[in-house]
Amino acid sequence: MRGWLSTANNADAPQRIALVMIYPSDFEIKIGFDRIRRQIEAGCITQRARERAAEAGFMTAYAAVEREIARTDEMRVLLMMENSFPQEGFVDLGYLLKKNEVIGAFLEKEELVIVRRGLVALGELIAFFRAREESGLYPRLCELLAGIRAFPQIVRQIDGIVDPHGNIRDNASPELQDIRRTMRDRQGQISKRLQQIMREGQSAGYINAEASVSIRNGRAVIPVGAANKRKLKGFVHDESGTGKTVYIEPLEIVEINNEIKELEYAERREIVKILGRFTDELRPHAEELASAGEFLAEIDFLRAKARWALANDCVKPILVATPQIALHAARHPLLAQTLAREQKKVVPLDLTLTPERHMLIISGPNAGGKSVCLKTTGLLQYMLQCGLLIPASENSETGIFHDIFMDMGDEQSIDNDLSTYSSHLLNMKTMLRGASAHSLVLIDEFGSGTEPAMGGAIAEAVLQQFESKGVFGVITTH
Repeated sequence: MRGWLSTANNADAPQRIALVMIYPSDFEIKIGFDRIRRQIEAGCITQRARERAAEAGFMTAYAAVEREIARTDEMRVLLMMENSFPQEGFVDLGYLLKKNEVIGAFLEKEELVIVRRGLVALGELIAFFRAREESGLYPRLCELLAGIRAFPQIVRQIDGIVDPHGNIRDNASPELQDIRRTMRDRQGQISKRLQQIMREGQSAGYINAEASVSIRNGRAVIPVGAANKRKLKGFVHDESGTGKTVYIEPLEIVEINNEIKELEYAERREIVKILGRFTDELRPHAEELASAGEFLAEIDFLRAKARWALANDCVKPILVATPQIALHAARHPLLAQTLAREQKKVVPLDLTLTPERHMLIISGPNAGGKSVCLKTTGLLQYMLQCGLLIPASENSETGIFHDIFMDMGDEQSIDNDLSTYSSHLLNMKTMLRGASAHSLVLIDEFGSGTEPAMGGAIAEAVLQQFESKGVFGVITTH
């Protein structure tokens, strides 16, 4: 996994570009980060926030890592301390407003309701953070407000078009009000005339006494026994399953029904005009509304990260710009989740790597926790540089690495016809070529897979190279 990432140590400094390597390509799967990513995605409400979670990658710029960690930690504290924090109304505003880009397209009434919900949430979030900004609370989160404003006038416009149930208001335009008033008048005429016809037919005996007016094919009809259908002049629109009853639209109300149908078409045309005009009025605000949508998604994403951190007892460690690791009471979050379901607790670990002592070799029998220690170290460092809080003590001190290399498990490659040990050697070659004093290497069961004396000699030679380069590493062996 390779990418061009910034490694500048401060936001205002000129950006230096370096080639970053995360090795192998399935590193996230091997280390378990893919499962953590999916858990955070599941905690997002909006599709855009889920995309942010899926896109979140390994950062090497100290300023970027510090910013993301600080914002996530501020959100964690906020969720614990602030009962008034807006928790609803997170919507994919940006996707809805893409219709603005197409001339002639318009937002449907259901979409207006969603836009309103998002803009109300936006206004509440802005008010919430502005109030805290004055007292110096959550400074990193408040930075997100730059260029973001509320749109109360658009909310009022929507309120003038749709009611709280999402129906177009009668007074959304004078024309619509006239159309609907006429429709109600005609519907009243039909209702009165149908009731009169019903009474006359029931008195004459060709309409059942328990019958009532119903709707077939969008037309008001009267149920009449099939034997008496010639006694009521009109159009047959349907019949019962047995064929004993037919549903007739009386001839004298056909014209009124036709007029109502025409009014319904006119109503739809007028609604389209209203929605089209409103959508056109949004276009000048397209850029600001797009920024507002990204703001809502970012808050949604940060909230999902913070909630995951709270659920997994994660904190913000002390972050430094140089490569180093000093973990205290560190825990593998996925292992902790598994043991919690079994009502057990994970055993925490302490681990320190410094520029002076940058290689840790762990030797011991199987099932002794060596691989867990290695995976925990790699996973927590990767989490941190992806902008996540980590399950460790707050006095843990972690630095920034440019690369992470891993060689773990049965690396046999069927595709390349390589044995397990040949695959290990290929991994060592990649590490030796790419690793530097800013790299972290994780090697499990170093030197295994071949004759012990040979494996040990090769491992010793590789270690000497790592040592001379100043590479940081956690290595397990028997």
